[in-house]
Amino acid sequence: MGKLNAAGLSPFWSWMLWAAAAYNLIVAVPALLGPDTAQGDRVTAVLVASFGVLYALIARAPALYGRMLWAGVLGKAGILATLLPSILDGRAPGATGYVLAGDALFMIGFLALLLGPQRRHLA
Repeated sequence: MGKLNAAGLSPFWSWMLWAAAAYNLIVAVPALLGPDTAQGDRVTAVLVASFGVLYALIARAPALYGRMLWAGVLGKAGILATLLPSILDGRAPGATGYVLAGDALFMIGFLALLLGPQRRHLA
């Protein structure tokens, strides 16, 4: 995965976390700024954006803050468990499946960092 940083982690992990931060903000901002967004959807968007900020903070020092990704794993697993049934039975809007696919991929990435061989480099 390339050259290791001072903490012994590949820069890949920081890039993956920056991508997760950007992903969450890209998903959240339209709902936050949309004039017709329902209040419940705005609350959800605030939480999604907050997780994006968390991922950005972890990306700056993954060896130090990487264990905080357990919050992201729980959040993404919860979203998947909540929304997947409505996708499978056709009740969810079409784009929901794409958003959940992204969440699932980032959750797998988080688990790879937390449970893979690089876990020994996490504080």
